[in-house]
Amino acid sequence: MVVHCYYCYYLLLFTFINSFCSSKQRDLYDESFSPIVEAVLEGYNGTVFAYGQTGTGKTFTMEGIRNDPVDQGVIPNSFQHIFTHISRSVNKKFLVRSSYLEIYQEEIRDLLSKDHTKKLELKERPDTGVYVKDLSAFVAKSCKEIEHVMNVGNLNRKVGRTDMNEHSSRSHAVFVITVECAEAGLDGNDHIRVGKLNLVDLAGSERQCKTGSTGERFKEATKINLSLSALGNVISSLVSLGVCALGASDCLALLWDRLMERALMCPIETPN
Repeated sequence: MVVHCYYCYYLLLFTFINSFCSSKQRDLYDESFSPIVEAVLEGYNGTVFAYGQTGTGKTFTMEGIRNDPVDQGVIPNSFQHIFTHISRSVNKKFLVRSSYLEIYQEEIRDLLSKDHTKKLELKERPDTGVYVKDLSAFVAKSCKEIEHVMNVGNLNRKVGRTDMNEHSSRSHAVFVITVECAEAGLDGNDHIRVGKLNLVDLAGSERQCKTGSTGERFKEATKINLSLSALGNVISSLVSLGVCALGASDCLALLWDRLMERALMCPIETPN
């Protein structure tokens, strides 16, 4: 199931798009996610995240099978989308930067850092909103370069075995693509617009009786469920325009400005 969410002034609208059963990955991307990437190229914030129980195909939906035009997922399709758009643009200059982080047991870690186990801090500034202090960013000039960045980060991501999934994601991963575009205006000066695309692979919700998790795995599951619950609460609060407890989860605080003004969001639910 795919749902679009967009925020406009004081009205928050959720639109059910479609339910995909045996559809190809490319069809899913073209119908549901391509408009989000197009908006990012126009200077908006966009977020795509997969949500569901562990082992239901969230990571496959986001990543798929690389270099397979039929089965590659949202992330590689968005890479191609962005750099194809840039290659066809005229009289515009682009700068593309990428960052990759994970939230493991409510600790933010830079997957591209040499010390990828170091805990990073969330900060906030009036001009930029919520950001991660000291998070590394790499300039990418092609699909190949940005894919290399992601592959390096994936090697550092926390995964583990449970009774429901041999390679279960034990952290929430956020791959951030910032696209800056400079274009000459009528005044002869360059005008810059910035869009940010957040590609989020959430760890799956778990029930201990099904996953058989104990010890460290059980502790991981507790933190995963806590942050997923907080994310669900904020979406419910946005619908009713209520007050959200941002301190409930780093995952929630990090994604807050991605869910608010000048932002589009498309959650994917992967039911069991």
